[in-house]
Amino acid sequence: MADQLYLSLWFPNFRLAALPEKLVSVLRQFAMVSGDKRVAAASAYPLGFTESPTYQRLYVNDERAEESPDALIENAVAEAAEQLHDDMAYEFEMKWQLWSPTLEETEDGPETVWKQVASTVRVLGFGPEFDDASFDQNGHIRVDFGLDTPWVLEDAELDEEEAAYIQKNVEMLLAFTLLVEKHCGISSRLLWTESGEPLARKLIDRLQRVN
Repeated sequence: MADQLYLSLWFPNFRLAALPEKLVSVLRQFAMVSGDKRVAAASAYPLGFTESPTYQRLYVNDERAEESPDALIENAVAEAAEQLHDDMAYEFEMKWQLWSPTLEETEDGPETVWKQVASTVRVLGFGPEFDDASFDQNGHIRVDFGLDTPWVLEDAELDEEEAAYIQKNVEMLLAFTLLVEKHCGISSRLLWTESGEPLARKLIDRLQRVN
C-alpha cells in the first residue's frame, strides 16, 4: 500500500529569524540533485493547514522563466517569508525527475516503458507556534516527497532491469538526504512514512521480490 514519505529536519538552537536561511540551504541541496534551481510554487499558511494561505504564488518554469529571477530559490524564499510570524508555515514546491513505468501502445500492443516523470516535492518551514508547535514532531523543516511509490512500487512485479530504475530513484533520495546532512547544519533528521513502517524495510522487501 502506498505511503506518504517525509524527511524531518531539526536544527540546534533554532530561532525563527534563521528559518529563511535554513530553507534556502535545504532547497539548494535539492537543486543539486534535481538540476533545477527554480521554485515551482510558494505559499504561507497561518495557524494550521486548515486555514487558507495568506500568500501564494505559482511560477512559470519554462523558457520564459529565464527572463525573470523571481523563481530562483533565494528570491522565492525572501518574498514568501518577508513577514516572518511564529504561527506561520512557509511551503515551497520544487520538482525532480523520477523514473516511472508508463503504458504505451506499440505495434505489438501495450508495452511498459520506463520514463523520467516530473514529481513534486514540498519543503516546509514551521514557525514555533504553527499548528500548536507541531515542529516537535514534524521538524523545524519538513520535506514532503509525496507517495513512496517511486521508491517501492509495491504492486508491480519487477525484473532486474526494471528494479534498476527503482534503484536510481533511491539513489537520488539518498543523495539529497546526505547533502542535507553534510551542508545544512542540522542536529538530527528522520526519514519516515505516515504509517510508521520503515522505508528501509519496504525497500528490502521490494528487492527480495525481484523476478
